[in-house]
Amino acid sequence: MNIEMKLVHSIVKGIKALYGQETTPEQIQLQKTKKEFEGHLTLVVFPFLRASKKGPEQTAQEIGAYLQAYEPAVATFNVIKGFLNLTIASGIWIELLNKVYADERYGIVEATESSPLVMIEYSSPNTNKPLHLGHVRNNLLGNALANILAANGNKVIKTNIVNDRGIHICKSMLAWKKYGNGETPETSGKKGDHLVGDYYISFDKHYKEEIAGLTAKGMPAEATSPLMDEAREMLIKWEAGDDEVRALWTKMNNWVYDGFDETYRKLGVSFDKIYYESETYLEGKEKVLEGLEKGVFYQKEDGSVWADLTGEGLDHKILLRADGTSVYMTQDIGT
Repeated sequence: MNIEMKLVHSIVKGIKALYGQETTPEQIQLQKTKKEFEGHLTLVVFPFLRASKKGPEQTAQEIGAYLQAYEPAVATFNVIKGFLNLTIASGIWIELLNKVYADERYGIVEATESSPLVMIEYSSPNTNKPLHLGHVRNNLLGNALANILAANGNKVIKTNIVNDRGIHICKSMLAWKKYGNGETPETSGKKGDHLVGDYYISFDKHYKEEIAGLTAKGMPAEATSPLMDEAREMLIKWEAGDDEVRALWTKMNNWVYDGFDETYRKLGVSFDKIYYESETYLEGKEKVLEGLEKGVFYQKEDGSVWADLTGEGLDHKILLRADGTSVYMTQDIGT
């Protein structure tokens, strides 16, 4: 029994002893004492004036004196008009803290068959770089929220949706293939996710150098970048199931997963189910094409497929690129 319920039962007994009135726990108005007054909990005594046949201050004084005499939880009390402010004895707090300390599951409500089912999705990293500070924050918030909900009797499923494919992943893969000289986490002494992230940075470095050179020649840089064209070609091959590209993708993603797992262990974060966008993007593409046939989406002259969300106060969003490859939103639809 917690402190508040203990006091409520003592107040019920006190009303009976002092005024001969039967009272139920539901009739007791016990609330936190306002910070400007001394005390921990406050009893509203106005409902008992008819039984006491006395003024609010005298009634509060009598109930307070009874509680101080017969309820060990009450150390002192003071009266402000019709409000009885109770100060809880220090020994009660110590006793409570000892109980909490002795029981790891103190206060936890176990889930039952009828408990609400809640899914918490968090982390959601890309496999082209290590987890950054935003991921750490997201992991800790998600895991904490899952623990809080579970401790309050909910059935909780902790999930993680990993963006393990796409143009950004291909950029790391292409840079490793062109500049990596077979480097691995073992030969470099780096965590796998950090190693792959280094090649994502390497791609960006070489791409910017290439852009600068093309721009200096007066050429439309982004449209004619050979490096970006190679990355796009690699993505097309990946979606076509090219064996060589898929093998490289599997190898580098596994390096990243090993790095992620190490970070998750250090953070104390876990998941009940991990979804991979490589397993859901095809369903997303099917839904997009189905929506195109039904007129839900529209196609531009270059072959790309879009959703008009202006009616929702948003923008036009691309769902499939002109070359048929998918984007984040395609994968979200599939997931």
